[in-house]
Amino acid sequence: MNPSATPPIDTHRTGTTPTGSTQVGLIGYGEVGRILAEDLRAQGLAVAAFDLKLADPAQAPALHAHAQAHGVTLATSHAALAAQAELVVSAVTASQTEAVAHAAAPGLQVGVFFLDFNSASPGAKQRASAVVDATGARYVEGAVMTSVPPHRIKVPLLLGGTHAAALQPLLNALGFASKVASDELGVASATKMCRSVMIKGLEAMVSESLTTARHYGVEDAVVASLYETFPGIDWEKQAAYFFQRVIEHGRRRSEEVREVAATVRDAGLTPWSASGTAERQAWVADLADAGVFGPKGAPGFARNADWRVEADRVLGWVKAGGS
Repeated sequence: MNPSATPPIDTHRTGTTPTGSTQVGLIGYGEVGRILAEDLRAQGLAVAAFDLKLADPAQAPALHAHAQAHGVTLATSHAALAAQAELVVSAVTASQTEAVAHAAAPGLQVGVFFLDFNSASPGAKQRASAVVDATGARYVEGAVMTSVPPHRIKVPLLLGGTHAAALQPLLNALGFASKVASDELGVASATKMCRSVMIKGLEAMVSESLTTARHYGVEDAVVASLYETFPGIDWEKQAAYFFQRVIEHGRRRSEEVREVAATVRDAGLTPWSASGTAERQAWVADLADAGVFGPKGAPGFARNADWRVEADRVLGWVKAGGS
């Protein structure tokens, strides 16, 4: 692919003037960032990315290899990336939402769009917006409404804020499946956060319930009961998927659910469910970091079709003295 042949972003619509050959800048080059990069590059669009992991000798080589394979330019800092982009997409862990806005701000150009893809609370999005909008750039919150990998760039995406309506047609022209939730900042994020009370909570509850059932030897009876109560769900397949997602992404999920807890707390409620979910997700992430599920990145890591394999690993670790 030749970046010089990149189709232009509609500068009449965005109100920007290209500052270089790179049109889309991705802050965060993890799973989501790499998927977006691949799908944008497949259209011939010029893409640059930055990630703090580029400074980690253990993780940087894989990022460089991916970038080289897909023709993605790697920037040296948040601000350097922002300076060459007409559209900046922030796709980092929830706890970094505001930090990224501050780090990118010195490079943001007047009129460019800053799409905050992160799973953060309405309050965090509002604070990040204040930082971005103060530069003259245009902040738009994005709420990703389901898991990205199956849908890739076409994952259902809610937009919010004053500039959401202006950005929506541009995003969809690039292949996104976005719609405007509200011109009021925080509505899209609140929708995402309330959904996550359920979805991330189900992941934590299923993994906790079935691992405990496995310990007592009653897992088949429990699963049979779930099928009887909720016959529309393939519980064996769903449980395996839940275990996989918590093991692979528990760290990111725990940060998101802490934002969920903040959202619940801001509504005047005590986030008992969200807080417990965050702790369970983080606990499993600790086990993954400790190698309980095998080497991260190795073939088959957290990809077992039978959730019992992973449950037995957890139980084995606990029996050996883990807590």
